[in-house]
Amino acid sequence: MVEEDSFRATYKSIKERLCVFEKAVLSGRCACQCATRFYLADREGIACESAAAHRRCARLIGLLRENAKFALKVTAIDGELPHAKEIKIQNGGLLGLQRVLRPDLNAQNVVDVVGLTTLGETTFGSLEEFPYREIVKTIVAFEGRRRPRSKR
Repeated sequence: MVEEDSFRATYKSIKERLCVFEKAVLSGRCACQCATRFYLADREGIACESAAAHRRCARLIGLLRENAKFALKVTAIDGELPHAKEIKIQNGGLLGLQRVLRPDLNAQNVVDVVGLTTLGETTFGSLEEFPYREIVKTIVAFEGRRRPRSKR
């Protein structure tokens, strides 16, 4: 019980600035210059080194979830979605934003989340003005890893 209490206390101290796009970064499809990996017990996580970037990403994930709600056949979003849908939102959303901002890249990975979101704000004026209709198309089309079929 002491180990679990210690784990929870340590996790809470890190949790304030857990990377908003942690699943995308851990999937290897996205990277960010503000991301720092940490290992706690047998778990790997991603923390954000920048309070400003963390706030911007938190607003962006909320807007991505809200704009993709209909496309993902979800009526209400209270917090994080089920894992597969959250992966679609995070990876698909960032890849969609990258395709809108940098169509010349034609990449399957996002090199720097904070750089991309900053470029988006500079280009469109605010996160609310992002072309979510275009971004949602990439969210819907995004496919995560497929489970290997078991042989019977």
